[in-house]
Amino acid sequence: MMASVRSPAQQPAPRLKRTIRWRISAWFLQRCPAKAPRLIPPLHPDPAIRARPVLAVAALLTLAVGVALLARGRVAPGGGAIGLFTTLPILWSEQADVAGLLKSTEASHWARQTLRDRGAIVALDTLSAPGGKGPLDRVHRLVIAQPRPLSPAENVAVDAWVRGGGRLLLLADPALTAESNFAIGDPRRPQAVVLLSPILKRWGLELQFDEAQAFGEHTVAVSGLSVPVNLPGRLAVRDARACRAEGAGLVAVCHVGRGRVTALADAAVLDRDDPDGTRAKAFAALLDRAFAE
Repeated sequence: MMASVRSPAQQPAPRLKRTIRWRISAWFLQRCPAKAPRLIPPLHPDPAIRARPVLAVAALLTLAVGVALLARGRVAPGGGAIGLFTTLPILWSEQADVAGLLKSTEASHWARQTLRDRGAIVALDTLSAPGGKGPLDRVHRLVIAQPRPLSPAENVAVDAWVRGGGRLLLLADPALTAESNFAIGDPRRPQAVVLLSPILKRWGLELQFDEAQAFGEHTVAVSGLSVPVNLPGRLAVRDARACRAEGAGLVAVCHVGRGRVTALADAAVLDRDDPDGTRAKAFAALLDRAFAE
């Protein structure tokens, strides 16, 4: 038996009404474009067709975001992600609230692009997690720059991660000289004095500080590289089998298990002001050295 074809008059009433309404609205918009802004755009009765504009807008937004990211700075295609754990304003500017961050016209910190040139940045708020599997499992390379005090669990996690083959660049400043918009005691202010004695001792190092030294930025030569410092510390080697010091103790390199720690006893290299690119050059060289296989 042949299937019957229903005429429009035989279609279900709700569907027919929607179709008629859509066609009338479309005709009106075409004939009276001046009144179009006061009308609600008509919806096509077919859900699949209604979804097409949404999909098109989503595609355009995705493309726009991609272009914006490329315009702000390229991301290195290979080498794996780089974890970043810091209290320094590298990925954000120092603003009082979220509204200030959104309205800020301050240029990005130069170190962000230096990191991006070597891999995607993974911002880390913690270095451990309950249950064993933590955020460090996502990266093979890590920068810890002037961190807050680590919890016992984080000390264990970082040590295990390095011994498993991780590459760490550690910037530990015993007397941070960088200026901040936040008052002393404000939790948003960068860590003024680094407190990493337990993990440094575990790796065979001790961070020392000469309180009699003069204030003022200068450079220290480390393996042919000029590193800007201001009131730097000194990394004393307690385990010569695993670590060696360079630049009068400004830098120490320790082989820990299958991994390696490159430590710098100052963080002035990451100060935002870098008119001649000296800091960027030094930081890039430290990254390449720390992450070299």
